Amino acid sequence: MALKIKIGLLGLGTVGGGVHKLLSGRKEAIARQIGSELEIEKILVRDIAKARGLDIPPQLLTTDYREVVNHPEIDIVVELMGGIEPAYQYIRAALQNKKSVVTANKDVIADYGVRLHRLAAEYEADLCYEASVAGGIPVLRGLVQGLASDEIYKIMGIVNGTTNYIMTQMTEAGLDYQTALKQAQVLGFAEPDPTNDVEGLDAARKMAILASLAFSAGIKMETVKVKGISQVTAEDIQAVKEFGYVIKLIGVAKQENGKVEVSVEPTLLRDSHPLATVKNEFNAIYLYGHAVGQTMFYGPGAGEMPTATAVVSDIMEVARNKKLGVGGKGLWQPTAQPVMKTADEIEAKYFLRVVVKDEIGVLNKITEVFSGHQISIENILQKLEKNQNQANIILVTHRLIQSNFEQALLELQKIPGLVDIRSCYKVED
Repeated sequence: MALKIKIGLLGLGTVGGGVHKLLSGRKEAIARQIGSELEIEKILVRDIAKARGLDIPPQLLTTDYREVVNHPEIDIVVELMGGIEPAYQYIRAALQNKKSVVTANKDVIADYGVRLHRLAAEYEADLCYEASVAGGIPVLRGLVQGLASDEIYKIMGIVNGTTNYIMTQMTEAGLDYQTALKQAQVLGFAEPDPTNDVEGLDAARKMAILASLAFSAGIKMETVKVKGISQVTAEDIQAVKEFGYVIKLIGVAKQENGKVEVSVEPTLLRDSHPLATVKNEFNAIYLYGHAVGQTMFYGPGAGEMPTATAVVSDIMEVARNKKLGVGGKGLWQPTAQPVMKTADEIEAKYFLRVVVKDEIGVLNKITEVFSGHQISIENILQKLEKNQNQANIILVTHRLIQSNFEQALLELQKIPGLVDIRSCYKVED
């Protein structure tokens, strides 16, 4: 166990503190597992004088990132700053100095993952980012190692704990969106500015990473269809229950006949579906493979120690590779340029809730519009509104072509008896 591997940390916030706790608290156990001792050599912080509640010698701290990425004795740089800049430039500098990088930064990986993988291969360094997608859930390693022999053709996942907590409280406690959001903020599950989470941007980046690895293609963030949960109402929650569904913010990635679709949006799931039982801040990723069938990864998607566990596991993998002399040899690389499906090629079922005047013939006009766009209805329910002159029409379609449905929605708005299209969600059975 003569080899000592030295680590530089970029950031000592919540996750950085957790990484320090694991590396110091489990130092001997980790050394036994990998046959090498891991030692933190330098830590980049904003304020050296800040009280952190950690037993860290002052000489390890620095406010100059170059003391980490250029340090001659550091083997692994661990980036835990978050955000795109300056994190991206720091990661680049570390790789160009032939230092392997471990990061939990989904923003950088989603936007620059392909570029960084090529840079890492060029300089024979490892690049690992298990913690970037689902905290303590080892789904990336499962994709590229555990399921490497299979062809994954679909991923469905709850990859954002904030939105899952909100949707759980709306479903089970009957809260409206704003009340559930405020409760999530009080408990620390939601940021003061929750936009990145509730509008689906955080989940979209994670789905881009998952799809890139699963389909061996560099999926760009701008190709992901994104819709958040801020418009989901308590009325929607009750309406979908009529048909045996729950609403979750679901990320979906599919590959079929060489073409890919990736989306994040409020989606209806059967209340018996395994993902429907994932509650509050927990995450889960459901994978479909031709050989393995269906399998699910479940666990805490965020938090100090779950995320730190994923980071330290990556550090241990890089350390093993260094000891074996294979650093940078097994890196993922995209094998094809992704071809994204168009709206004319995407098939799905949809839930629709509209308010109409309670008049003879309005429902018939709706079905005529659907029929004209080759849309058939699987289930339909009509209920009087509190205003007795209006009715709620709630329906679920059979599978249809997305572009046909979009055109039908535009035509529905021209029906004289239609008051409002209240909500429209994709359905995954």
